[in-house]
Parts: sequence; C-alpha cells; structure tokens
Amino acid sequence: MASPISANKAELLAIANSVASEKMIDKAIVIEAMEEAIQKAARARYGAENDIRAKLDPLTGDLRLWRVVEVVEDVEDYFKQVDLAQGEKLQPGAKLGDFIVDPLPPVDLGRIDAQSAKQVIFQKVRDAERERQFEEFKDRAGEIITGVIKSVEFGHVIVNLGRAEGVIRRDQQIPREAARVGERVRAWIMKVERNNRGPQIFLSRAHPEFMKKLFAQEVPEIYDGIITIQAAARDPGSRAKIGVISRDSSIDPVGACVGMKGSRVQAVVQELQGEKIDIIPWSEDTATFVVNALQPATVSRVVLDEDENRIEVVVPDDQLSLAIGRRGQNVRLASQLTDSQIDIMTEEEASEKRQREFAERSKMFEEELDVDETLSQLLVAEGFAALEEVAYVDLSEIAEIEGFDEELGEELQNRAIEALERQEEAHRGQRRELGVEDALAAIPHLTEQMLVVLGKAGIKTLDDLADLATDELIAKKREAPRRRNPEAGPPLRRPQRTEDKGGVLGEFGLSEEQGNEIIMAARAHWFEDEDAPAAAPPVEEAADAESSQ
Repeated sequence: MASPISANKAELLAIANSVASEKMIDKAIVIEAMEEAIQKAARARYGAENDIRAKLDPLTGDLRLWRVVEVVEDVEDYFKQVDLAQGEKLQPGAKLGDFIVDPLPPVDLGRIDAQSAKQVIFQKVRDAERERQFEEFKDRAGEIITGVIKSVEFGHVIVNLGRAEGVIRRDQQIPREAARVGERVRAWIMKVERNNRGPQIFLSRAHPEFMKKLFAQEVPEIYDGIITIQAAARDPGSRAKIGVISRDSSIDPVGACVGMKGSRVQAVVQELQGEKIDIIPWSEDTATFVVNALQPATVSRVVLDEDENRIEVVVPDDQLSLAIGRRGQNVRLASQLTDSQIDIMTEEEASEKRQREFAERSKMFEEELDVDETLSQLLVAEGFAALEEVAYVDLSEIAEIEGFDEELGEELQNRAIEALERQEEAHRGQRRELGVEDALAAIPHLTEQMLVVLGKAGIKTLDDLADLATDELIAKKREAPRRRNPEAGPPLRRPQRTEDKGGVLGEFGLSEEQGNEIIMAARAHWFEDEDAPAAAPPVEEAADAESSQ
C-alpha cells in the first residue's frame, strides 16, 4: 500500500477504496484510519504537544490540516493556548474561552513518518476487520459450517472459514480421524468469543448437536419440524443413539430417519467416519424410553427413583452383557440419552437386593419403634421405608394394614416421632461438638442432620454458608452407570464430573427454591449490618462532651 502522506488526492481515495473492498470493511473506517495516521505523522513534525487535526474528504480527496488552540487570559500551555491578542490575530473577534482553528500548510513527511502512518492504518484496519468477523459469526453458534483445513497445531485443527478462522480442538475431533491440510471439512459452531487477536470460533465434530444438525440436513421431515430429535448421545467415532418423535402419526420417525435402504442414515454415518447410529422412538414415559434406549437388549423390569435421578434396570441373565455393551458403551449411551444414572442388574441380583433392603428396613423399624419382627416386616411389605413415612403419613394408611387398627397406628406414629426426636437430639449434640453456630439451626429447611454434614465440610458460621452458591449447596452428585456383573469386563470408571460437581447437601434432595432461601437467609445479616444506623455515643461520653462546652 502506498504511503497516504505522499500520495496525491486520487491515490488516497484509491487506497481507501481498495483496502475497504479487500478487507470487507466500511470505507469510512479506512478514511478515519488515514486521518489518524496523518495526525500522528504531523504531530511528529510540528511537535507532539500540539493538538493537530486532519480531515480527508471522502469524495474529493482534499486533505486539510490544522491546529486547535484555546483563547485564555493567562497562557500556561504555549502549544495549545494563546492570549487574547494572539487570538484576535488568528481570528478577528475572538473572545476568551473560544477555540480557534489555525490552518497548517501541508508538509512533505519523511520515510520514517510515512512508515509510522502506515502502521497506524494497518492496526486500525486490522481492528475493524476483527470486529467485522466477530459481528458476522457471533450469532451463528449452533450452525454447521464448511471450511478448508489450514494447518494442524499441537493436535488442534485450524480451519479456514473464508472470512475468518475456526479451531477444532483435540477433544472435539472424531478419534482416529486423519486431518489433512487442504481438505474440506464440516463442523458445528460451538461458540464464538471475542479476543484481542480476533474472534475465537470454536468448532466441533464430536458434539451430539453436530450429529443432530447432520440429520436435519439429510431428513426433510426433521428440517420441517415434523420429526424432532428429543435426545442424542455419542461415543464419537464408535457409536451413537438418538431418540426421535413424530408430530404426524402417519409418519414413522425411525423409518424416516433411516431412509430408503438406509440412504439417509448412511449419509450421516459416512460423515461421522463410520459411527454406528441407533435410532430409537422417544417416549414421554421414562420407563418405556429406557427400555428403547437399551436396545438391542431385552429388559425385564424398570424401577425409577426420581429423587435420586436413578434408574434400576433388571434384565435376564443372558442379556446382561448385551445390555451393558462392550466396555459399558450401551448402558453409558443410554444413561446420557435419558439423563439418568442407570444400574443394570440380573434377576438374581435384583432379588438379592430386595431381600437385603427388606431385612435392613425391618431391622431399623424393629429397633427404632421397639416392635417385634413380624410387625416391622408388615410395615416394610406395605411400602414404608423410613421413620418419617410412619410418623407423618395419614393415620388411616397404617390402620388399613391387615391386622392393624387405629390404636396401634397411633402408637406406632407416636413411637416414630419419638425416634425422630432422639435422632435430632443426637445430631444436635454432634453438630455442637463440630462447632456449628446455633444461628444456622434457625435457617429454614436445615435439619440437625444437615448441619452435621455442613460442619464436617467446614461450614460452621453464617458467613461460611453465605459464601456458597446454590449449586455448591444442593446440587446432586451425578455418578456413572454401574456394572453389576464382574464377568462382563473391567469395572466402569466414574466419569469426571463436569457441570455438576455435587453440592454439600446434595444427598438430601433439596429443591433449587429451598437452596436459594437457605443462602439468602444466611446472607440476611450482611444487609442488616449495612442498613443499621451509626451507634449513638455512650451516655457518659455524651455528658462529658456537654460539660466541656
């Protein structure tokens, strides 16, 4: 690019038009950059202390250069101020406080000044280009984009997107997929971030959303919204599962996604480097959806635990390995698809678990309620699992048990309440031994047992509790699906927690609303301290002050 200082009018406009067209930015930005560069170069020639301005006419190319001075009574800055007499010379009729424009003659700037001006222009244009790229891509997160692989750096693939560059990080690539420079590649735009070096465009080929977008391109019914992919899970490069549902009862969602002779799904499989895809019908009924998600294994029974977000699946002995899959892949994908922890067990293991739980609950009722074995077993057989259920359930539900009456039911409830009070007192003593403040016991929703857990976690004062976020307090711990058969292969490892790390009180099933109330109650004393009026001086001090006067 020619020097804007030494160029004539026509050249200046030609340079501005060329740069604006090449970089795809507004011509006014280039003109502004030229003016800033000329100002900088002129200050270097006339003195950096001067307030020098430059104006380049975008139509004619005329360049005006001037110095701005202020008319003052006492001159302190001789570069930017003049007295009234000098001001009247520069502009007849000037008054104190006026700013006067003092035209400067064009100067022939040297090579160093011109080089400095070029750098200013290049920087301004580069900044404008980066802003243009960010504005162009900031709203495109969630789209599929095609680019050309530019380079591979430390395992990360740099993709030329035409007007910008994106990066597919190592963990967002399909394993064992070879990235060759110059090849075209499709990817899903995960996010776009603003950065000092320009917009950072993060791409992915391993995210489940990439697969969903590919299906939308291959299946018109998905693109039109007739069929919806409700859930998706991937083991990139190996296997995937998607749950689909149709709004039109005459259209089979699975068949539409598979296509004639598998043409539609095969197009997606080829793009994902041979990744096998299981397409299953989605259902609002969680149990039904879990059964579908574990295909091709046959499921005997599904037990849901909504409080713990856990699902127990019982399968025949000969279906255990199939349900778990190679290295736990099938149950892991099903767990991701249903967003629940799935425990796989055989009929024999399920029976053993039921017997163990039955014995444990019976023993607990026998000891806590001081009843015989037969009566405690009757309670468990009727579905009672905890003292709270016996203590606070409607009396009629206990009285209706065969062999029970209202008098016995009332006695059992009284004993259950007494047992709970004993437990609460024991927890209170343990809590105080841990040094947990009594002020925490006054906070709603917190029991003595919860306070013991908080104390063991080092949370012993109102400030300790107030410093927590709601998620840190109540978020449930999410675990990996567990394998019940040691012969099915090496044990599954629990995945590292990412978004949900588990809260201190996660085991108690508190709701988000309750968690917010607890945190706000703990923080209440902060606001009381802020609003409290300044304390009045003691009476003795006030009296002394009056006597001294």
